[in-house]
Amino acid sequence: MSAPEERGALTPRPSLYEYALRLHRAEPDGRLPKGGYPLPDPPPQRRGGLGWAEAQVAVREALVPLLSAPDTVRAADEVHLRLHELGALDRHIHAAVPGLPLDDEATARALGRRLARMGTSTPAVSVGVGLLARLGEPEDVPYLKVLGLLHGFARPAVQALTALDCPTAALVWLGHHVEGRELRHLVDALAARDDQAARTWLLEVPVEPRAVSSSTARKIAEAVRLADVLREDPVDSRVLAQAGRLLSLMTSLRDYRAEILAYPHALTAYDALVARASQLPPTLDHYATLLSLALDLHSGPSFLLNWRPGQREALLNALETVLGTPTWSAVPVGEPTDPTERRRTHWIQRAARQPFSARATSTRLRVEVAVRDPADPDTVETRLLIDGRPLVPEAFGLGPANSPEYLLDSGRLRATAEAREVQLAEAYCTEGCCGALYVTICREGEHVVWRDWRRPATPPSRQPPPELPEYRFNAADYDAEIARAESDHSWAWPARITTRLIAAGLRDRPDLLTRWDAQHGWTGTAFNAPDVTSLSFTYWPGLTAGQRDENGPWLQFVWRLPEDGTPPEDRAAAVLRRLATEDPKTYADVRGGSREHAEALGFPWPERESH
Repeated sequence: MSAPEERGALTPRPSLYEYALRLHRAEPDGRLPKGGYPLPDPPPQRRGGLGWAEAQVAVREALVPLLSAPDTVRAADEVHLRLHELGALDRHIHAAVPGLPLDDEATARALGRRLARMGTSTPAVSVGVGLLARLGEPEDVPYLKVLGLLHGFARPAVQALTALDCPTAALVWLGHHVEGRELRHLVDALAARDDQAARTWLLEVPVEPRAVSSSTARKIAEAVRLADVLREDPVDSRVLAQAGRLLSLMTSLRDYRAEILAYPHALTAYDALVARASQLPPTLDHYATLLSLALDLHSGPSFLLNWRPGQREALLNALETVLGTPTWSAVPVGEPTDPTERRRTHWIQRAARQPFSARATSTRLRVEVAVRDPADPDTVETRLLIDGRPLVPEAFGLGPANSPEYLLDSGRLRATAEAREVQLAEAYCTEGCCGALYVTICREGEHVVWRDWRRPATPPSRQPPPELPEYRFNAADYDAEIARAESDHSWAWPARITTRLIAAGLRDRPDLLTRWDAQHGWTGTAFNAPDVTSLSFTYWPGLTAGQRDENGPWLQFVWRLPEDGTPPEDRAAAVLRRLATEDPKTYADVRGGSREHAEALGFPWPERESH
């Protein structure tokens, strides 16, 4: 055992569970604190200065002998002292505990309970929560829920609770993460076990994509037991609409992965919702929701759920039947005056048949461009289906496939005798953070081969994706499919078509910008301004003459072109003509660089609006 003075320094403190419980009992109506309760001041801790690998070994060596110790009380005291002496950080504990050997599960469970309920330091309680994540039982739920209210313990507590009581786990997560008055009202109602108030929220509060992320949508569905609500009889049409929005949000990739694949009741919710879809009033919003669900069932992440044979196809057939009735078919007709409604109407007109028109083809590869509901601005992605299965969400899962401009307009998917590595997808947080998916494409005689895959290593906390094989395609079929996909612009709206035509013109004639000492950056439409074409370029003095000063001043410009009803072909041609005759620095706006660079080059620096 360790020195008495060290033992004494740790014993007088109340347990973290008692501390959190006291704070929670003082909350009116059982409300959950946003961000969690602050931890009490930690006891003095030795700073061992352990590196990551060294800490993993040290924590393992300290804990393994105690996991089967018959005297649980004494073992728990020893855990406190050993971790105190090591100076191990909580993150070291969270990483080490999942891999500890558990030869005597009953004893290890008893130790986990002792540490979770009586532990006085965050490292020791982290060990307890980690053990209960592996061995916990229903009786542990109340303790884990209370510990999850502490700052820093939400994630491990939610992980432990998920297998034991998914709604409680979701509630703890929501209590820490959600903002906004309406969402906090839902959290308060659930925390107070006021089921009627929670149902009222489902009826009355709109789910706005900009306020509710895909992970929040999943947690809401879990916390309110959405699948159970949908199986009741009757179900209010407003609840059906809200359920559809939540499921649609879960298919978004704006949270790095599609949360629909982590929603344990997805199949039940889909079945119950689609069975009652005809009860929804035929409105533009409801049509957009049902079409969004169909598009994902057809070729998005929802395709990968553990469907029974024929179940997914039956859901698509049912949705096609509903949306094909005269009353629903009449919804996306006309020209609404509201810009958002007009964009949604045009999107429905373009995408209405896509999830229901499986193209007959013998090729193993199918390439489709998917566009989400304009009311939920998101990535336009090039979906790659091999043998009917969407490749990127199954093999990567950290972000959508790259855009059609990147993969199709550039010709990157074309196969030549010279092997070429192509990035198929990038993590939503950028490649530098969480990686990207790469494949090498090469023509070998009568075949096109996809091989030599590259993707980031899978963290220990995640299930690794399946190994990627070498795919071989008939070369003639492959070429025909890529040519078809490159020429199919049926998914694009006018500003996006204008964008693609301008980009193609600049690829053919890069001198249109270089003559002005400008280098093309990107051409595209923004999430928040889909009807505006933007062209960016960087001004580098001396670029044309080959005398660019790498360390000299430079500026980024953006030329914004709002849609004006002109046909995209005419609009793009006018842009290219103007670039050929007028210096774009005289009509584009400075958007990047620095104030010093702008002053040195004689351009006004934009004044940012204060917020």
